[in-house]
Amino acid sequence: MAPCFLSYALALLLFFLIELSGSIVSGRVRLGSRLLAKEKQAWFSDNGTFAFGFTPTADSNDQYQLAIWFAQLPVDTTMVWSPNINSPVSKDATLEFDTTGNLMLMDGDTTVWASNTSEAGVELAVMSENGNFILYSTNLSVAWQSFAYPSDTLLPGQPFTVSLELTSTKSSSHGGYYTLKMLQQPTSLSLALTYNVPKSYTSSPESYSNFSYWSGPEISNVTGDVIAVLNKAGSFGMVYGSSSDGAVYVYKNDGDYGGLLSDVNQRNSNALSVLRRLTLEVNGNIRLYRWDNDVNGSRQWVPEWAAVSNPCDISGICGDGICNLDRSKTNASCTCLPGTSKVGNDVSCSGNSSVTGKCGPRHENLMSQFKISTVQKTNYYFSESSVIGNYSDKGTLSKCGDACLSNCDCVASVYGLSEEKAYCWLLRSMEFGGFEDPVSTLFVKVEANASASGASSSRTPGDSSHESESTHEKVLILPIVLSMAVLIGLLSCLLYINIHRKRSIKRALESSLILSGAPVSFSYRDLLGWTTNFSQLLGTGGFGSVYKGCLKDGTLIAVKKLDKVSPHGEKEFITEVKTIGSMHHLNLVRLCGYCSEGTQRLLVYEFMKNGSLDKWIFHSLSTRDRLLDWSSRFRIAVGTAQGIAYFHEQCRDRIIHCDIKPENILLDDNFCPKVSDFGLAKLMVRENSHVVTMVRGTRGYLAPEWVSNRPITVKADVYSYGMLLLEIVGGRRNLDMTCDADDFFYPGWAYKEMTSGTPVKVVDRRLKGAAEEKEVMRALMVAFWCIQDEVSNRPSMGEVVKMLEGSVDINMPPMPQTVLELIDEGLDHVYKSMKRELNQYSSFSVTTHPSSYATCSHSTISPR
Repeated sequence: MAPCFLSYALALLLFFLIELSGSIVSGRVRLGSRLLAKEKQAWFSDNGTFAFGFTPTADSNDQYQLAIWFAQLPVDTTMVWSPNINSPVSKDATLEFDTTGNLMLMDGDTTVWASNTSEAGVELAVMSENGNFILYSTNLSVAWQSFAYPSDTLLPGQPFTVSLELTSTKSSSHGGYYTLKMLQQPTSLSLALTYNVPKSYTSSPESYSNFSYWSGPEISNVTGDVIAVLNKAGSFGMVYGSSSDGAVYVYKNDGDYGGLLSDVNQRNSNALSVLRRLTLEVNGNIRLYRWDNDVNGSRQWVPEWAAVSNPCDISGICGDGICNLDRSKTNASCTCLPGTSKVGNDVSCSGNSSVTGKCGPRHENLMSQFKISTVQKTNYYFSESSVIGNYSDKGTLSKCGDACLSNCDCVASVYGLSEEKAYCWLLRSMEFGGFEDPVSTLFVKVEANASASGASSSRTPGDSSHESESTHEKVLILPIVLSMAVLIGLLSCLLYINIHRKRSIKRALESSLILSGAPVSFSYRDLLGWTTNFSQLLGTGGFGSVYKGCLKDGTLIAVKKLDKVSPHGEKEFITEVKTIGSMHHLNLVRLCGYCSEGTQRLLVYEFMKNGSLDKWIFHSLSTRDRLLDWSSRFRIAVGTAQGIAYFHEQCRDRIIHCDIKPENILLDDNFCPKVSDFGLAKLMVRENSHVVTMVRGTRGYLAPEWVSNRPITVKADVYSYGMLLLEIVGGRRNLDMTCDADDFFYPGWAYKEMTSGTPVKVVDRRLKGAAEEKEVMRALMVAFWCIQDEVSNRPSMGEVVKMLEGSVDINMPPMPQTVLELIDEGLDHVYKSMKRELNQYSSFSVTTHPSSYATCSHSTISPR
């Protein structure tokens, strides 16, 4: 009897010690339990698959991480969750599950992290077999769980929603880190990998700038929640719909027969037959791993899938340095930017040019103190905020480097070719790293006394070796030039013999070609006769004046005389015109022909009987009898969007119109809208300035990027279309001082009525409410998506067409920032200020009859 009693007492004592220390508790954890870092204590799941507690960091045994890890794997403590992934604690740290139900991580007297569940009625904690640590309240509802606060890893069945992010550990070399998150657009959503780096190299999250370098498949126009999930079969993707009835795979495992939906519906399932994890690594790649118990006789994690195959496709992998691939195209090495160098074995470089000031105290250029260093076959990742401008007219390499040297804000420029067209981006900062690119060249501004790296070379004038090479080239070229001159003379004689014969053939074909669709070359003398010496003016615009004409067969034409045409040679001008003339669409005005003689540049268009749209939607004494009903307006809005979408998205050469407005929308006999003046921006003079190029467009329709030194894309046209669409709905200018203070600023008034559910109130008052309310609502929502200040938030014109046609759902747009700022200023105050300005400068008009010429605008839709 005594031995039995002794054994029983020893068992009770052992159980008491285990409960007292709290170091090994299976599954359930009671209130009052505690873990000590110095004793490497942890709480385990029922079968010992996962552990939650303290584990030494890889760098030091004196530093510990509070984490969840795979507990049953031999010699492997791979972490899957940590609340302080970038902040390890000392050996004096403790984790206490106190009697109020709050989890608290203490390092000495400092609270490092807490679950903040003291008021949630928590009674029990459980380390689950699926890797989720859960705090349960009185009614067994979940008060807190680690799955809702992921760090750098997703486990099978763990839901990843739009509000969550995976975050990698920060790199010690430059302070940057990577995230996996869902990017939201007006009508779509996708997963994206993003590199984040502090602009001022501080630790505050709001000071981080970012650049997305990878995105998964997009999900468009869905209702209900969108959840990304890694299922037990090893597939990863997004599930969407109010009842999770749709799925889009980012990666699908060949052995997956159950699909993603089964794991979403059983999120707290505990059985993990195969151990898997999806981890966002320090190098910026997200990789799916599977534990294999037999890999050539050893047990280890085996990668099944990675988002990025080329490591140099990841921005920031070399900090702000340059990533270079080896011959196998799988391993990368890093080199520093010119003017910087590595210190010891550190990845970071000293003399970081992205944080070195280049301007004088009065913003003057200190050009003599710097030089340009050239890095061949190299491109650079950059965000929109780092762009000074795109000097696309810099046709040579040297000019791109010189443009950076002459701009004191510029630290580097990138030259290259896109669709055989040169670009030259000027950058004010370098944060996200460079990469090899055979068609690009990187120019870096360095101090004049700095030595460039081995991969770069500085351009200096007066190099004697260059001068000797140049002399040698001249000796070789001289006889070649003389031979070519003789050959050209012979060819000129042959051409002169045939020229009269070709002229007669050309004149015979003109009358037939003008109807065939191919642009015809006309003589200036013919156009003078057909327009009666340009006597009948139809109108003026940002690109020139338009005159009415008539061919010999009675066909009416509109002839546009271009102003400030770029000094192209005749061949280049004709090539551009033929490109425009080859574009045929129901909603584009057809270009019939052109004239290029001396300095004269004219374009011949088909004549539009009903003129421009502004004469039909804006009330004036001369057009008081012209009024379009709602159905015609909506049909014109859709047709105009289709025309713009065509030259944005369906042409071989993408075109930016630069001047979308009612005056450039023409109406044929049947009131079918036709966009005019498309493609003309590329024919005009490009005047370099402090921004991208000369500001083109009309005040009231200019996108914010025109006046904020941001690159101009097709989204600038989307903004202008949004302003046009508001005017089609309202039948008035967006800014009209003839109205009272409540509605002189149409976008603010229209947004208020739209969100109040009374959109018909802002429809043209002359229609007396005769409008289809659903179409009005749809048009207003599309217009406000188009005029968002952030370029990425605006839809493409293809998406605009779908939204107007009703084939996709539209989310309620947020109020554009410029509209919000104006309303915050107080419309009464703005109205009175503008009235005083109009009274003082009676010759200046911004409202009822704005100039149709291209103008620079101090703002977009704001009258300030």
